[in-house]
Formats: sequence, structure tokens, C-alpha cells
Amino acid sequence: MTERLLSEGFEGPRHRMIAIALMIGAVVSFSLLDSTAKYLVMGGLPVPEVVWIRFTAHAVFTCLVLWPIATVSPFRTKKPFHQILRSLFMFGATALNFFALRYLQLDETVAIFFLGPLIVAGLAGPILGEWVGWRRLTAILIGFVGVLIVIRPGLGGVHWAASLTLVATFSLALYSIWTRYLAHYDPAEVTQFYSPLAGVVLAMPFALMAWETPQDPFTWLLLASLGLWGGGGHWLLILAHRRTQAPVLAPFIYVGLISNTIIGYAVFGDIPTWWTLAGGAVVILSGLYLIWRERHSGETKSHLASDSAADTSEH
Repeated sequence: MTERLLSEGFEGPRHRMIAIALMIGAVVSFSLLDSTAKYLVMGGLPVPEVVWIRFTAHAVFTCLVLWPIATVSPFRTKKPFHQILRSLFMFGATALNFFALRYLQLDETVAIFFLGPLIVAGLAGPILGEWVGWRRLTAILIGFVGVLIVIRPGLGGVHWAASLTLVATFSLALYSIWTRYLAHYDPAEVTQFYSPLAGVVLAMPFALMAWETPQDPFTWLLLASLGLWGGGGHWLLILAHRRTQAPVLAPFIYVGLISNTIIGYAVFGDIPTWWTLAGGAVVILSGLYLIWRERHSGETKSHLASDSAADTSEH
């Protein structure tokens, strides 16, 4: 698996910065997805119903928005098993998190999800051949310290639903790794098409058994928006992973602490504590360092390449 990845190389610093911007856009979209799902579930809709509509709306988004501009058949994949496996990882992460959101605040769930970059950093090496340097690993660990400041383990009781989010975090990390892997084999349109399939199929019987028909247009509008936030967010995620390595992108999931805190306050009245603000500041600083590191690394490589070319021309 790793030989193919290592032989193809990676894009330059400009593409890495574009990828980081796409990743941040995806994370904000997922914050909107989680907040919408929490609002619907807290409003009385069954979780299986919300999960199924989320994936079905994602599939509709793909058909309406992306298929008209697709340059290849969305059914034609070189890695059908891996596409289905990736879709299962996505379904597991989403379903478990939606159940957890019934009991946890947005900032609580996203804080647990911040374990994801460490999992990605640990697994991307043996699976993808994308090993993390000590500087980036240090920045990731510092960002995780910010997360620990937010959740303060050992200083209070943890709701049992946090275990659901923990399992969802592992599933999401594997989903991110497989997204990067498939970027070397299938076009983005194909990967986007396969993303919601497991959720559409597996969640359907549970949704039908628990179905409650929404009674107002606003609820239907929110349900439809799940396709925009979910489908659009995963499209941005796919595009980001086509431009740079998974460990480079993984730390920017920390941006979700900021977006979830803002949305949680605006929609649910969840007031962030000083612990949340202090931890968020650490997370932001670690993210800014990672961005600076990518730009500095790219500029250094460009200078070395220019010097090498100059030396070659002199000889």
C-alpha cells in the first residue's frame, strides 16, 4: 500500500496551504452539521431518522451538485473494497456522534474528537508511509494539551455518552486515512459518490422503524441542510486530501473547538468557560505554528531548489 503512495510524491507549499484552507472549511461545515443534528434530536426527532436523512441528503447533494460537473463515471472505482470500507468508517463516526450529541454539548464532543490527529499521526506512517516529523508532532501534542485544558480529565464526572464519541473518533481517523489513500487511485467525484452509501443502506431500516414525520417546513429545511453541511464538508475534505498528506491536515480539526464553541453559544446558549477559552488559545497557537511551519518549509525547499538549479547551470 505504501509503495504506490511514496512513489508519487506530494504537491508543493502552495497546494499545502490550499489544502489547509479546504480542511478548515470542511471542519466548519461539520460544526454546522453537528449543531443542526443536535437541534433536531433535541427537538424530538429520533436519532436513526436524523442519521439516515443526513446520508440520504448527502447523496442527493452529490447527485445534484457534483454529477453535472463530473468528468468520469462516479460508479467506476479502482478500489471498490476500500471505498466501501471508507464509507463504513464514515457511517460509524456519524451515527455514534449523533447519539452522543443527545447528551453532550458541542464543545465536549469536539474536544474528544481532537484525539483524531494523534491517531492519524500514529497510523498514517505504517498505513500510508506518511511519517510525522518531530516538529509537527510536537505542535500536535501541544494542541492536544489545549484540548486537555478544555475537558479537564479527572476534575469532574464524564457522561457515558463520551465513550460513543471516543469510538467515533477512531472511526473518523480511519476515514481520514482511507480518504488520503483513495486520493491516489480514484477521482474526487468517485470518492464523494461512495461516501454516503453505507449510511443510506444501513440506517434505512432503523429510520423507518423509528420514523416521525416532521410537522413544520422549518424542520424539513434543517433536515435538507444536513446534505449541504455533510456533502459539502466531505467534498472539501476529499479535495484537501488530494493536495497534501493526512498528518499535515489532521491538526486543523482543532479549529472545530472554535467553531463549535461559537455555534454552541449562539444556538444552544452554551457559555464557554475560562478553561475552554484558555484551551482554545493553546489550540489556535499550535495551529498557527503549523501553518507557519508549512510556509517556512515550502520557502526553504524553494530556495534549495533554486540554488541547486543555479549550481547545475554553472557546471
